[in-house]
Amino acid sequence: MLASMTTPGRWSFVIPAWNEADLLPSTIEAIRQASRDVGLEYEIVVADDRSSDGTAATATACGARVVSCDNRQIAATRNAGALAARGRVLVFVDADTRITPAALAGTLEAVAGGAVYGGADVTWDGHVPLWSRALLRGLLWAYPLKKVASGAFLFCTREAFEAAGRFDESLYAAEEYELSRALSKQGPYAWIRERVVTSGRKLRTHSARKLLGDMLRLSLRGRRGMRDRKHKGLWYDDRDPDPHRPPDHPTTRPPSARLSGVRARDARRPHGAVAATPFEPLTPNGAPASSTQNW
Repeated sequence: MLASMTTPGRWSFVIPAWNEADLLPSTIEAIRQASRDVGLEYEIVVADDRSSDGTAATATACGARVVSCDNRQIAATRNAGALAARGRVLVFVDADTRITPAALAGTLEAVAGGAVYGGADVTWDGHVPLWSRALLRGLLWAYPLKKVASGAFLFCTREAFEAAGRFDESLYAAEEYELSRALSKQGPYAWIRERVVTSGRKLRTHSARKLLGDMLRLSLRGRRGMRDRKHKGLWYDDRDPDPHRPPDHPTTRPPSARLSGVRARDARRPHGAVAATPFEPLTPNGAPASSTQNW
């Protein structure tokens, strides 16, 4: 089992992205705002996987560091971002997910208290069908019982990530579940009850028949069904327009937001936070300097 961390150190937020120019600015701004609120030293790395909508330019304009890759596979893209990141703690955030100060504060507390990996509860923006909300809430209820994290928000120490073998690049889906299982052998797990906000676009633009049918086919095929793109259009097909996308809304919480949502097994009490600053050089306009790397 890996030694636990007693200080936050530098943190890296890793965002895998494919044609996410529309939602990426609010995702990045939410990370910046939450990091400022909790006093965290951080960087933001966007792994741009062959986007054609200007995702890389958008990420650069928002002050993120961009890693360009050509995978069209989520596990390999997450790994590309992680390999370019320089933090002692990695936080994988989907490009359509907005974190909150309370969820990040809980994560900081959990890591300082000894957790080497974990996840946070999730809610969806805007209206989503009642059947899907009930189904997904049931799935999320099981996550802390199984000590796994969702792909929308997964954190781990760099040491645990490397010891676990990184994301399995033979998988085209469920890579976060397999990594969680590998991380469980490295040290304590934490589930943050404060929720992050993710897009409900898949639930609004696909029918129940499509969603449930694909899920059933994948479950029947088991692990071998995760090793190709068959029946994975939800993740790899071109997206339909989301006619009911809600307007962006702030993710701020009052400074007194409670941290009682932290549940970390074998975790100790946290130690102090660090200064709130990106750890990249600043440009004249005050934004972190950005660079593009190819993988």
